[in-house]
Amino acid sequence: MPAHWTETIFARASGPGKAGVAVFRLSGETAFAVAERLCGALPPLRSAGMRKICALDGELIDIGLVIPFKGPNSFTGEDVVELHLHGSPAVETALYEALGRAGARPAEAGEFTRRALVNGKLDLAEVEGLADLLDAETILQRKQALGQLGGRLSDTAEGWRKRLLTIMAPLEADIDFPDEDDVPAAVAARAGPAIKALIDELETHRAAAGRARAIREGVAVAIIGAPNAGKSSLLNRLVGSDRAIVSETPGATRDAIEVRLDLGGVLVTLVDTAGLRSHTDDAIEIEGMRRTRIKADEAVIRIQIIDPNDTIVSNPAPAGEGVSVSRETPGAGGSDLMRPGDFIVYNKSDLYPDASAPPPVAGPTGMTVWRMSAKTGAGVEAFVAGLTDAVAAHAGADDGALLSRERHAAAVDRALEGLRAALSRLDQAPELAAEDVRLAARALGSITGAVDVEDVLGEIFSSFCIGK
Repeated sequence: MPAHWTETIFARASGPGKAGVAVFRLSGETAFAVAERLCGALPPLRSAGMRKICALDGELIDIGLVIPFKGPNSFTGEDVVELHLHGSPAVETALYEALGRAGARPAEAGEFTRRALVNGKLDLAEVEGLADLLDAETILQRKQALGQLGGRLSDTAEGWRKRLLTIMAPLEADIDFPDEDDVPAAVAARAGPAIKALIDELETHRAAAGRARAIREGVAVAIIGAPNAGKSSLLNRLVGSDRAIVSETPGATRDAIEVRLDLGGVLVTLVDTAGLRSHTDDAIEIEGMRRTRIKADEAVIRIQIIDPNDTIVSNPAPAGEGVSVSRETPGAGGSDLMRPGDFIVYNKSDLYPDASAPPPVAGPTGMTVWRMSAKTGAGVEAFVAGLTDAVAAHAGADDGALLSRERHAAAVDRALEGLRAALSRLDQAPELAAEDVRLAARALGSITGAVDVEDVLGEIFSSFCIGK
């Protein structure tokens, strides 16, 4: 920890702006002494007491509650004092000036939480869980973050690491003090099954990482289609407000418009994109179409909006393979961007009541075909239910979805690489296999910070607000 981190720090721990009550926190070796200079004798530990908070010259700043916490029984593991005062900008300004003169300094972003990490109150995965909880927008995000903050990932990762240490002990003993003539065979017999079992378990969790990350980061859904097909109208219908410009003039949307929705507890980033057509001389529209294709490629799910008047539909019966063909050119309207699991929507059912069968209809290559009117709302409710099921399938919360960050998945990848190498070397070079197992244990330890992870700390704590 840098030398200046031994100083006593202060910050507002509650949200910014005016409030009935704002919480200010001090932490450090002299937190009690600093607080006493402003409010006199402190209440008993972990008890709230009403105190007058005064500047060093005796001027009254505010009257509020003071709560002292003796380290290590505090959030940071240090002596902590909380001041519950009125959430006034004037009170905050006067308090900060008084705290500075009393010997404390403003906290850096994430400094309270980093001190908690250094003092063993939280491990690295729990710190990330706290950051995710502060950013949580949906029920599933909150539940996943609380599980990680509560040690769900930490306990699992530490269990894996301890199993590897258990494997390493007899492995190294067989190398250093062989009791049998065929040492490699003995090593393989003892360590092989345990390594294989752990590989299988890690592979299961690695396969579920995409779902955990989908909960944390959200599922991107791109709305694509030809100009004036009704993309913006659908977005506005789903959001419930006029976020996108709706116009009879084709090409009204020139850039991607993003909104965030909560569908069944899953965060969804809904992207309305510029219309795709076969030819245009408009440089801005060309750039918009280029960006549309990038957004569509990055999205997890694509929704192609089709105006039935602009398409020829062959074999439209529910039992057949519904195929839509643009009257312009193949790929116009985004047909070439679609993938299995995507949604095809025939819009404007209020204008073309006989254009297609009711939703959902089996579409080409595993897609579903829907019919609705984004203008009137007819069919939208059924479509939203289908979309909710689809995003839930990409972000299914279960006991296997633990690895919510790319860092976690990368650590498991390194561990798997080491364990597979160890398994292949057991019967030929057990001493090299032991080193592979050691590297795998180190990779798993990086999840919780059991090994040196200084290179990732800056990135993690930069996401915290000053008061955390």
